[in-house]
Amino acid sequence: MSLTRCFDSLLLALAAFSATISADQPPRAMWPNADSPNVVLVMADDQGWGDVGYHGHGRLKTPFLDEAATRGLRFDRFYAAAPVCSPTRASVLTGRHPNRMGCFKWGHWLRPQEITIAEALRDVGYQTGHFGKWHVGSVQRGSPVNPGASGFEEWLSAPNFFDNDPILSRQGQAVALRGESSQVTVDAALEFIDSCVANDQKFLCVVWFGSPHSPHRALDEDRQQYAEQPSRLQHFYGEITAMDRAFGQLRTHLERLGVRNNTLLWYTSDNGALPNVGSAGPLRGHKGQLFDGGLLVPAFIEWPQRISRPRVCHMRCNSADIYPTLLELCQANPASQPTLDGISLVDVIQGDVIQDNEMIVRPRAMGFWDYPARGISTPSDRWMRQLLTEQQAGQPPADPTRLRLQAADIKQQYPLDRFPGHAAWIDGAWKLHRIENATDQTVVHELYNLGNDPSESHNLAAQHPQRIKNMESALLDWQKSVIASLNGADY
Repeated sequence: MSLTRCFDSLLLALAAFSATISADQPPRAMWPNADSPNVVLVMADDQGWGDVGYHGHGRLKTPFLDEAATRGLRFDRFYAAAPVCSPTRASVLTGRHPNRMGCFKWGHWLRPQEITIAEALRDVGYQTGHFGKWHVGSVQRGSPVNPGASGFEEWLSAPNFFDNDPILSRQGQAVALRGESSQVTVDAALEFIDSCVANDQKFLCVVWFGSPHSPHRALDEDRQQYAEQPSRLQHFYGEITAMDRAFGQLRTHLERLGVRNNTLLWYTSDNGALPNVGSAGPLRGHKGQLFDGGLLVPAFIEWPQRISRPRVCHMRCNSADIYPTLLELCQANPASQPTLDGISLVDVIQGDVIQDNEMIVRPRAMGFWDYPARGISTPSDRWMRQLLTEQQAGQPPADPTRLRLQAADIKQQYPLDRFPGHAAWIDGAWKLHRIENATDQTVVHELYNLGNDPSESHNLAAQHPQRIKNMESALLDWQKSVIASLNGADY
């Protein structure tokens, strides 16, 4: 869809949007305060810390991301809550570590009992929309964990990553679309934003791209910019460049609508760099690992009304911080908020605790835990083709597993004295790795000072036994809290 829309098209979009709002949605408690921002949350899929021009990539072209990062508040130490996709997305939606809700790996889901940022902002008057990759539940009607059941009033979503000419789910109805995948996502988001602005409504718009997740299938015009590279890199870089272009159109359209000044635009990725094609810069590790290369991601906020000059945040921040930050900024206060792992970054945004080129210590340590559970296959393209075929034939969905009807079940109870898998604890510049063998419960420790060893190359465990003891004690206390939540204590 063209970014220039005529008035008649806008009226049709408004009517379609209004018709999709469920009659059983709870009434809004109030209109948002005039000073509360519109919110646009943008997330790439598998874009590593070094997969942007502004972090020094020598070949990749990301001019729009680079411009935004140098005009707003850039986070140079922003961590995904997990080293893979679904768990990090759950952290953004809830402000909680994903293990608290059993979202251990890719293809796992939210629990319906969780409070999402869409529900919290909807209840104080925001219009809410989700566009692109979902991957924390179902995108079919009747699911307890589709975007609509999770607080989004309008959605055009995929079960997982998606490529060009995708089949997506519009409020549970499969629709075949034409176009480059990132552009399709942004076009849908802009329709939603247009309708909100026309109706003078504050909005939360979540834009989760399906790129640059494999398989990489860039348009020829985007590949040609990297003709000197091997084919696999042409496609990988080309997908990121197309995503960058769609992001640039999103920014431009906010300006054209006259709402960019008071719109908080937050960009990040769901995990660290892909092996072989992605870049983690100087960091150790990659997607799937708890070393910083698997966790650190590009991130920045643009919000001209409140961030009037470019700044760089060196404090270690986390995707779980997005939720509590937005609660404070948008004056939302859920009545039964469970334990949060994230912290509000409002003081950072306002500049009260940060100066350029100065390392500010995070006031609370960060925990990570890669629990030894298997991922769950979510073949988005096949599932959406099946759904489209079923709906065109007037048949009910043939595969009820796609609905994730068991998402609310809390049947398994996890022991409070076992912590299998790879966990990490970051307190200031120190990072402790605790790796517990799931079979015999033997534990291996690694300790790094990230301040002078960002590549986690020099294991200092032997030199600091007391520090390990203290940090491990704090980590285990946190893990016990996570298990209590996992066992249902928060609901």
